[in-house]
Amino acid sequence: MRKNQTLLCIAILFFGIQPGILANNPETSVAGFFDLEKSGRIIYNFNPGWRYHKGDVDNGESPRLDDSSWRVVSIPHTVELMPAEASGNRNYQGPAWYRKHFVVDQSLTNRDVSLYFEAVMGKSIVYINGRKVKEHIGGYLPFTVSLTDAGVQAGDTCLVAVFADNSDDKGYPPGKPQYTLDFAYHGGIYRDVWMMAKAKVAITDAVEANKVAGGGVFVHYDNISEKSADIFVDTDIRNRDTRSRSVVLLTELCDSEGNVLRSDRKQVRLGPGESKAVKQKMTVENPDLWSPRSPYLYRINSRVLDGNTPLDGGTTRIGIRKAEFRGKDGFYLNGKPYGQLIGANRHQDFAYVGNAVPNSQQWRDAKKLRDAGCEIIRAAHYPQDPAFMDACDELGLFVIVATPGWQYWNKDSEFGRLAQENNRQMIRRDRNHPSVLVWEPILNETRFPLDFSLEALKITKEEYPYPGAPVAAGDLHSEGIADHYDLVYGWPTDEGKVKQSIFTREFGENVDDWYAHNNNNRASRSWGEHPQLVQALSLAQSYGDMFNTTGQFIGGAHWHPFDHQRGYHPDPYFGGIFDAFRQPKYAFQLFKSQVDPEISHPVAETGPMVFIAHEITPFSGSDVVVFSNCDSVRLIVYETDTIVQKVENGVNGIPYVPVVFKDVFDFWEMREYTYVQKNWQKIRFVAEGIIDGKVVATTTKMPSRRSTKLRLYVDHEGTSLVADGSDFVTVVAEVTDDNGNVKRLAKENILFSVEGEGTIIGDAHIGANPRAVEFGSAPVLIRSTKTPGKITVKARVLFEGAHAPTPAEIEIESVAPVREMNYLEEDDDYSGGPGFFDVKRPVEEPMSEEQIRKALDEVERQQTDFGEKHQKK
Repeated sequence: MRKNQTLLCIAILFFGIQPGILANNPETSVAGFFDLEKSGRIIYNFNPGWRYHKGDVDNGESPRLDDSSWRVVSIPHTVELMPAEASGNRNYQGPAWYRKHFVVDQSLTNRDVSLYFEAVMGKSIVYINGRKVKEHIGGYLPFTVSLTDAGVQAGDTCLVAVFADNSDDKGYPPGKPQYTLDFAYHGGIYRDVWMMAKAKVAITDAVEANKVAGGGVFVHYDNISEKSADIFVDTDIRNRDTRSRSVVLLTELCDSEGNVLRSDRKQVRLGPGESKAVKQKMTVENPDLWSPRSPYLYRINSRVLDGNTPLDGGTTRIGIRKAEFRGKDGFYLNGKPYGQLIGANRHQDFAYVGNAVPNSQQWRDAKKLRDAGCEIIRAAHYPQDPAFMDACDELGLFVIVATPGWQYWNKDSEFGRLAQENNRQMIRRDRNHPSVLVWEPILNETRFPLDFSLEALKITKEEYPYPGAPVAAGDLHSEGIADHYDLVYGWPTDEGKVKQSIFTREFGENVDDWYAHNNNNRASRSWGEHPQLVQALSLAQSYGDMFNTTGQFIGGAHWHPFDHQRGYHPDPYFGGIFDAFRQPKYAFQLFKSQVDPEISHPVAETGPMVFIAHEITPFSGSDVVVFSNCDSVRLIVYETDTIVQKVENGVNGIPYVPVVFKDVFDFWEMREYTYVQKNWQKIRFVAEGIIDGKVVATTTKMPSRRSTKLRLYVDHEGTSLVADGSDFVTVVAEVTDDNGNVKRLAKENILFSVEGEGTIIGDAHIGANPRAVEFGSAPVLIRSTKTPGKITVKARVLFEGAHAPTPAEIEIESVAPVREMNYLEEDDDYSGGPGFFDVKRPVEEPMSEEQIRKALDEVERQQTDFGEKHQKK
């Protein structure tokens, strides 16, 4: 039976510990457009109901192939669930097949129907009803498959088959074999797939149209000030009908609430097969200017009309802002000096699922980065998921959009051609985002030739030939950058060497060398209190370096805020301020403490803060470190001693130097209160942040006593769990004492179970369920079904007993998806288990130890060449 469900709702997500909380439902764009009511364009969620086979299979595209034994999965999908720590080239690389049987609704008669793939890792081949219709090379940019051109008609039952291969291939970027790569080529159809139905006369797709500075809708600006701004909207319309058509393009400028501020109509006549770019101009008075601290979004509504009948259309969210890099005078935003731009790099790698991250988690990642005080994200080392870009627009995060590449150059001309094609496509995809500040069109840490860098720069100018275009950036010592590019990657010590403004693309690394990777800024959250503190204090020094400037040096991006897997090293990258599940470390609080307390934001956590980086355990240090952005901190110890210390500003560049209260904690002194006086309630640290003599922030830390119970919370950041079979959310179990204090030294294994409309991602094969407690907590990923409803998550210790911590449970209510889903088959359980490890990985001819070491030596040389040049003290 066919299952096409139209499900619309206003969503409220109820969590057991926060009943009635109103959830955010971030909008999701499709091919650059947000939904516009009565536009004529029809979008189906095409993610559910795919059959999947890991490995190659003969005639995998054939309609006659019996795929009934294949798993049924939802997209985004990873070829293989992996443990949370699976670095060192352990993930599957090789062929995989996806097949989906579906029906094209009869109502789509006389429409052009296509499939829009946001990304498939590596090389892919798409077949419709057994016939090859598309080959795509590259794992980070979208492509479209026309069902109509493949002969599919309304009412047809069809088969789409996708061959995906994430094997190493030096023929296209990034090109670097994964065993020498600092991230991983996690395979699969790992971003969304949409079915789009458009009228014969419709707005084209910016990437598919393949027009320089054209295709789709292109919004650009001029004469921006606080008084007014000119907005130019270029719209590419194509007639795929066999006869000439005369239509009207109606373009509306709306405020964030959808109220129409300006509109423009233009008559357009198109011959059969013809396309035209329609140019319109509107001026807005007293515009709300976009900035990281006030990310105001206008809406451009585009409608193609035949008389009063809507044919096609959609909404483009825009932000009006003027960004300028003024060389030695630094960065200006909306006509004013902005100060330092501080942020982070971002891989989308997530525990267990690799790159297969749903849209809600893309938004949560952006929110957590914004909470950490980040105002710029470098999309390392490839274009990010469209949902993440939408979130950056909404939350106020500038983005450096990077072309796929990492320490590899192939002299074959085809490699360079594909790299430049990636540049064109990423600009066409992302050009309307107000968050896009910089293009990085060169290959990261790569010795490329001069003609490549000059051609890449030329492409950025060709594809965005208007005032206010994002600038192009590259490394100071790379070919052609210092003499020609708009922004230079370098260090504070490079001031005066070039005329451009300077930005550090990656700060924070202090490795002993690039082979061993021993480093005081990398600390697994599981290692506990002291390593996390050492990491945070190390990053404080690196953070401070970003403020050592005379004006020309404008800031930098931390490498890297999220722990993730790597190809070339057995250890995951542990330098994140969050772990791979996005659980915070002390360093997250350190980053928050560096934000001016007077800065406010409509969504992110801002304002005065104070955090005690001490757990009051028998093994905790004698000094108590407090992170705060206040004038001073008052520490009250055991309700008796009161100590006040000033928060120093600007020492070694650090905006708010961590406060160290020396020799405050002594286990034997604490024991006196509990063992002798029997007054354990007094054992607490209270930290008060003080500004202008007033207490503006307070936090309390108590030691955890006996482990007595579990506690659950949902790490949702206010977003809903969408019942589309793909969405997931992290639920965290904490081991606590009677008073709710987390037992950071607990050593338990937590067994999770689910009732209702949810499933658990992963099982014991990958250490997901049961999950070991680390630093007091154990996370689990809860995936929705396609039916909205209640989900009860339960947690207990693996081996129960009279004195074991008591179980806990929490309730989530998933909500209906906004878009109609097109699928025929229900998904299998996504927990993992046998089958996820039953396919032998394709292995190339084994390398000798000498060959491996030689390859790693080359990686080490390149990272040394491009890494930090100054020494830490």
